[in-house]
Amino acid sequence: MDTEKSNSDWTDIEIQAAVDAYLSMLSREQSGQKVVKTEENRILREGALAGRTKGSVEFRMQNISTVLEELGRARIAGYKPAKNVGANVARSIREALNAPSTLTPEDFAPTADEATLEQRSAKLEKQPIKEVPKGIERPEQTQSSGKSFVRDPGVRAWVRQQANGRCEGCGEPAPFEKDGRPFLEVHHVKHLAQDGSDRPSNAVALCPNCHRRCHHSGDRDEFTASLFQKVERLKFE
Repeated sequence: MDTEKSNSDWTDIEIQAAVDAYLSMLSREQSGQKVVKTEENRILREGALAGRTKGSVEFRMQNISTVLEELGRARIAGYKPAKNVGANVARSIREALNAPSTLTPEDFAPTADEATLEQRSAKLEKQPIKEVPKGIERPEQTQSSGKSFVRDPGVRAWVRQQANGRCEGCGEPAPFEKDGRPFLEVHHVKHLAQDGSDRPSNAVALCPNCHRRCHHSGDRDEFTASLFQKVERLKFE
C-alpha cells in the first residue's frame, strides 16, 4: 500500500491531472452515468500519470476527497477520504481545484441537476468567456429531478463574470467567498416556472439577500423592475 511519504514527490502537473480526472468522474457520477474507477485509474497510468502505481493513484484520489470535504464540496462516494494529507499536497490540490482546467463538451451541456449545474458553471467561470452564451429560450422541466428546469451552465458562469463580484441588485460586494470565488446567486428575472428563458437577457447575479427579496419581499415587483434600469442586458419577456 502506498503511503503519503511515497507520494510526496508528485509534481503539480500530475496533481492537476488527477484532479481533472476526479472532477470528470464526479460530474458523470452526479449525472447518473456509470463510472468504473479501476478503468479510470488505468487510463491515467497509461497517460498523464505514467510510472505511478495503481495504489498511488487511488491514494491521491482519496486525498482529493479529503480536500473536497474540507471545502464543503461534493466528493465521489467510492473514494473514501484519506485520514492524513500532507500540508503541501493539500495546498497543491486546492490550487488545482481552483485552476482553469481543460474544458470538454460535457462541461457545456445543459442539466436540471443543481449540483451538476453548479459544478459545470464553476469550471466555466474560471475561463474567459468571449461570447455571450445563447442560453435556452424555453427550458424543459424534468420530473426526475423534482420538477427542476434544464439550464445552461454557460449562462450562469457568464452572468457571474459580468457581475465581477458585486451584486447586480444592491451593488455591494458579494457577502463571502466560496471555493475562492465571490458567492453570488443567478436569478431569472422572469421565473422559469412562468415560462421565462434561461438566457443572459433574463438573468442577474444577486447576493442571497437580494435574491430572496425578489421572491419573498413586499416590494419584490418594484425591486425586480429596478433591475432593468441597473442591468442593461435585461429584456422584458
